[in-house]
Amino acid sequence: MSANEKWTIGISLPQTTTSDLRGRQSVRATFKLTEECIGAISIVATHLGIKQKSLFDHLVEDMSSLKAIARELKNTHVHAQNRVQKTFVISRKSLRSLETVSKSHNAPRDSLVEFSVQRLLPIIINEQKRHQARKKIRKEIVTHFEAGKALLSRVKNALGTEDPVLSRMTALMMSYNNTFTAIDAFIERGKLIEDFDPEMLKRMIETLKK
Repeated sequence: MSANEKWTIGISLPQTTTSDLRGRQSVRATFKLTEECIGAISIVATHLGIKQKSLFDHLVEDMSSLKAIARELKNTHVHAQNRVQKTFVISRKSLRSLETVSKSHNAPRDSLVEFSVQRLLPIIINEQKRHQARKKIRKEIVTHFEAGKALLSRVKNALGTEDPVLSRMTALMMSYNNTFTAIDAFIERGKLIEDFDPEMLKRMIETLKK
């Protein structure tokens, strides 16, 4: 018996179908969405380092959630004002799920997307709080870093430039500097989420129910 045969007999795995693989293909889909909705998707993807496609697919591939949303939105109409066209790269499966639920429940496809985005609100609110906490901690890090540089200067004056303790302290502070630079860059990136108004997105979502 070959090694491949042993593997096949020893482990039972679900089969992958051609349909499954095609469902993962990327397609372009254009929606008319509010700027708040587009902003929420962009902010979460950027802040958490997630591809917009992965985030979009996560939101709309779940048929049970889409159907629950569609029941809330049945026979509603999307107002064109304050909406802009936005093209996303999403999976074929996501697009198929949206179109199927939209047709079967007579719910606007764009509204399904906007209502699905409300699932991002807890993440955005939590990350806004964490961003503020990071900014406070950064102040402590700056104080600690400056104290470290002052100590390095004292070590240099006390022991001279050839002392092994100074060499190790210098290497330590160089590593600290690199880490501090990375922290600063991450906090700077968080400014995107700092200015986002979750309440505005909530109000926009509420209008979809009317």
